[in-house]
Amino acid sequence: MGSLEAGETWAWCYEDRCEFETAEVAHEDLPARENRRVQSVGPFVDALYREFLARGIEYFFPDAKLEVLGTAAERGSLPPGGQARAGELEIDAFGFRYRLSTEGRAFSTEEARLLDSILRVLSARYRVLFDAALAAQRLHLFLGLPEDRYVAAFLDARPYAEIAAPAPPPDRISDAIEVLRASALTTYENRRIATGVLLFGRTPEDCHPPPSRPPDAVPYSTALTRIRSFHRLCDGLQTLTLVDRNGFLVELVDVQEWAAAYDGLPLPVPTIDRYAAHSRATLCGGHVCLVLTPNGEIKIFADGAQVFSFVDGRWRLTDARAKYAAWCASLRDEQAAERLFTVALNLAEDRRGALFVVLDDPATAERIVPPDDLLTQQATASARSGKQGLHYLLRGTNLLRIAPSVLESVARMDGAIVSDPAGQLLAFGTILRPPSGLDPALAATEGGRTTAALSASRFGKVLMVSEDGRISFFQEGRRVWQL
Repeated sequence: MGSLEAGETWAWCYEDRCEFETAEVAHEDLPARENRRVQSVGPFVDALYREFLARGIEYFFPDAKLEVLGTAAERGSLPPGGQARAGELEIDAFGFRYRLSTEGRAFSTEEARLLDSILRVLSARYRVLFDAALAAQRLHLFLGLPEDRYVAAFLDARPYAEIAAPAPPPDRISDAIEVLRASALTTYENRRIATGVLLFGRTPEDCHPPPSRPPDAVPYSTALTRIRSFHRLCDGLQTLTLVDRNGFLVELVDVQEWAAAYDGLPLPVPTIDRYAAHSRATLCGGHVCLVLTPNGEIKIFADGAQVFSFVDGRWRLTDARAKYAAWCASLRDEQAAERLFTVALNLAEDRRGALFVVLDDPATAERIVPPDDLLTQQATASARSGKQGLHYLLRGTNLLRIAPSVLESVARMDGAIVSDPAGQLLAFGTILRPPSGLDPALAATEGGRTTAALSASRFGKVLMVSEDGRISFFQEGRRVWQL
């Protein structure tokens, strides 16, 4: 079995079938033959991983266009992380040069980081395939859904960057996602499970020392979900399980108490009031928080903000920093931008629809708001029995002087809230009038709230909250982003 003579035939048998090889080289030993077989399947694996790359990009960037520019050798070398231009990225992967482009916008820093995470996971798996010794130790890299691995690599790249290390760090994030996925399919006393976990960070910080591991600590893995009482340990909203750097469940923590150590630090972006402590808990130390909500959504918080959500069967990168920055820049009033953004987040969390319109010129209000709905108009005697009879409650009100909870209540009414650039309230609960010249095809393909948002955005900035929990920003007749 150690070698073959030239012209000698060798049979490779697999259960019910056999394949035959004829030695072309005298005294070809087993390692050489294995190398030749690896070389023969190399093109197939390359093509397979190029397909995996295309699928991963399509999953997270459905509106982007992926093009093959040629082989990487022909195109020359790229700087680390690829090359970014306005609205496009160039990367090398599996021997080819790719261009990823979007229409009308540039890629954000977090989007480029997510693309790098996809490449990192696929490259690690590709390397393991051709290293038998490594494959025996790193088979776990192929477990689970690839999208979960891409999310995990975005948050912590070390398990994929250090696969050849003698003791690479565990992929705690993928393990935690699997636990939450399994919990989402489980009920306890006919109620859906809500839970959460805080993964202790790898960056040294003064507020929280590394937790000690109890002698009988168990790994935070799907094996825990078979213990019925596990689902009662924490609710994900007020309490979380704490996992140490090696992936062991070591403690139960109150998220408010944990986050109190960072009370003096500002959050990078506004967040949902209900999960403000979860965002704050991850401000320092590289801690990562994952929460399974009662409606089956998975939220992931890192670096002081929510970075991912798993809702409606798919992962979404929130990219909250870039989107909030674009919203602030358009409004040019950070206080008003923060107030409306936070209220929109809270309404989206409650799955309540709303529409906020900030006009560039208050004189244009008459073009989209019915006259009787304008707060500047005094209600007639016949209108006082309707909504107009309540206008006096909010007449002369500014968005910055109204309590956020009151603004949320008013926004839940059917119709839109309209204000001028200074935040002065012009109308609430108003059904916007479509301006003249509206494309009939637009009204036929979009829902009523979306059509109203697109139309109103020709006169200012519009923040729309959908009942499915999505938030959209419209300006100049187009959607700028969706969160």
